[in-house]
Amino acid sequence: MKFERFLPLVFLLSLQCSDSADTNSLLKFSFSFTKELSEQAQDGRLLLLLSTNDKAEPRFQINDGLETQLVFGVDVDGMKPGDEIVVDESAFGFPIQNLKNIPAGDYFVQGLINRYETFNLKTGHTVKLPPDQGEGQQWNSKPGNFYSKPTKVNIDPTKNETIKVVMDQKIVPVKEPEDTKYVKHIKVQSKLLSEFYGKPMFVGAHVLIPEGFDEHPQAHYPLMIYHGHFPKDFGGFSTEPPDPKMDTSDYSARFGIYGYNKLQKQEAYNFYKQWTSKNFPRFLVVEIQHATPYYDDSYAVNSASMGPWGDAIMKELLPEIESKFRGIGQGWARFTYGGSTGGWEALAVQMFYPDEFNGCFAACPDPIDFRAFCLVDIYKDKNAYWYDSEFKKLPRPAHRNYLGQIQNTMQETNHYELALGTHSRSGQQWDIWEAVYSPQGEDGYPKRIFNKETGEIDKSVAEYWKEHFDLRYILERDWKTLGPKLEGKIHIYCGDMDNYYLNNAVYLMEDFLKKTESPFYKGEVDYGDRAEHCWNGDHNNPNYISRLRYNTQYLPKILKRIEESAPKGADLKSWKY
Repeated sequence: MKFERFLPLVFLLSLQCSDSADTNSLLKFSFSFTKELSEQAQDGRLLLLLSTNDKAEPRFQINDGLETQLVFGVDVDGMKPGDEIVVDESAFGFPIQNLKNIPAGDYFVQGLINRYETFNLKTGHTVKLPPDQGEGQQWNSKPGNFYSKPTKVNIDPTKNETIKVVMDQKIVPVKEPEDTKYVKHIKVQSKLLSEFYGKPMFVGAHVLIPEGFDEHPQAHYPLMIYHGHFPKDFGGFSTEPPDPKMDTSDYSARFGIYGYNKLQKQEAYNFYKQWTSKNFPRFLVVEIQHATPYYDDSYAVNSASMGPWGDAIMKELLPEIESKFRGIGQGWARFTYGGSTGGWEALAVQMFYPDEFNGCFAACPDPIDFRAFCLVDIYKDKNAYWYDSEFKKLPRPAHRNYLGQIQNTMQETNHYELALGTHSRSGQQWDIWEAVYSPQGEDGYPKRIFNKETGEIDKSVAEYWKEHFDLRYILERDWKTLGPKLEGKIHIYCGDMDNYYLNNAVYLMEDFLKKTESPFYKGEVDYGDRAEHCWNGDHNNPNYISRLRYNTQYLPKILKRIEESAPKGADLKSWKY
């Protein structure tokens, strides 16, 4: 799950009142792109971006937080250089839904097209999607996307005028990371994914190799998969300490402290010193790059709409990593851990590939029981946006702080996504859950779990989610066969004030695990008192510290697990030096 700040409920209600005004807008925006960018017709999501300030380009000021500026989006097909595409009050916007309701005044105007490519899927469907270009599915910085320079314009939605915007800029390619002594990079073309998408598809990884790797060529190592969002390089590891003169005036609103950038750099250097110390476990630690045309991360499982990412990782990428970097290559010597999206992935891959891993450590996992899909029970509730009530219309929260103060609603965050893209193509959190969990629709795109505008839940889709991806339900359904393979392997951690209410699903999972028999699960479920999102089981440090220590938090526990559970004859010596 992505970590962002959110709009308060009072702001949402004020916008809803504003959007209800019965007025017609004569204001229009006309978008075109120059032939110097491309002489080919373009498909994609055309975005009108408006900002009342010049703190940054408008494209970098769009989110579902309190500080967001305005975005309006329309789909375009076959847009040719010189064509003028009109964006008017029919465009869907956020946080103001309709152009006619924006306040008159001075704005910085910018246009951008998130370019789509055509994929002829193995399923027989043809879809148009925004492929990742090495940036991790970020529409505002995706290489190859066209955009215009911001222009200051006085706007009055009651005036009959057309404001022309010419896109004549193209986002430059991302520079790929280079190998260092400790961090290596690998990328393989996946046969499985290439067959599914009908064009070459790749999976990659950043591999942290242990101290003494070159000096001990006979050593073979256990492998740890650290799941998380798209890593541009291996994160949280640095052979250089922060500059003592580094500016510490930066402020982290999330944690309420100054100098967080320097603190993170110091933690990265501290990890390097531990990693190279005499007694630290000699493991391979892997961060996977598996951005999809829908999101920065595949969720590491096979999916009806996104294809066999789980098998591509397990059957194509991991063997290549273990061959090249001397992994032991056996299930007893593989472990997985991560937080949020990575927490869900850690538990899911342990369950779906139970013999291939010897333990998972899932911190603040995305919902692992869909009876608590954040604050929605997708099986019983009728609407994802509003609580069931005969007379009241009470919006469901989506985000809170550690004191329980509501900072965002379900409707807000989903309308933000709808402005960025239709057919689950926004590249954001709720859309990726659909892209992973949903059955494929007749049009080739994921079926909606709920109507994106109204919030009405589709119960047939909910039943599909239940049978395929509700981790608690699947564990309970299949415990007779799964249980013996998972004994002692499941470890789950969550703050009891998780910003996204993810602890609610953990409670339900714990209720089941505590009742398991033949065998008892023999794992761990733990909670952090008043801890927010990313809490990972560390009771001794504040969350802003512990969230930077996933590797040092879990690797000692993994070493103990290996020593207790490795089969007879296992290699427990070559990698201990």
